[in-house]
Amino acid sequence: MVLALALTAELIGVTSLRPLDDASNPFSYTFKVQCTSCRETHPNFVTLNRHETHEQSGSRGEANFVWKCKNCKREHSANIKAPPVPYEQSEPPKRVNILEFDCRGLEFLEFKPEGEFLATGIESNTPFTGIDLSEGEWYEYDEKAGEEVSIKEVKWEIRRA
Repeated sequence: MVLALALTAELIGVTSLRPLDDASNPFSYTFKVQCTSCRETHPNFVTLNRHETHEQSGSRGEANFVWKCKNCKREHSANIKAPPVPYEQSEPPKRVNILEFDCRGLEFLEFKPEGEFLATGIESNTPFTGIDLSEGEWYEYDEKAGEEVSIKEVKWEIRRA
């Protein structure tokens, strides 16, 4: 099953919102996960990153995330299919799939945006780093443009791609 992490947000004065996710700074995507066989939900949030792989038992290869359900004892996996897609400013805000996962035997239920995000000033091209979206909003001042910039109404959704 291919799942997508979709984002809808109101970007004011900035565009190209994306997680800081490269080989030297891998982004840890944090999710609530559920077994699709027995519907057991993992008690904790789990993390995966696209630069790290784990062995699957039975020589079935590697995956970005491997999980053995404590209830039904089945092993499940997920792979991030490609780098995250930057979220561009639009009026009105559009829902955009920023990341896709190939999930085997599991599904992600909820995303927790823990980690550093980046954006770029629309008018000034100013790079903004260290953006924290854990509270669902972010405010800053763009010196070059001489105005406040913000990210508000942040909504994350996991859906079939």
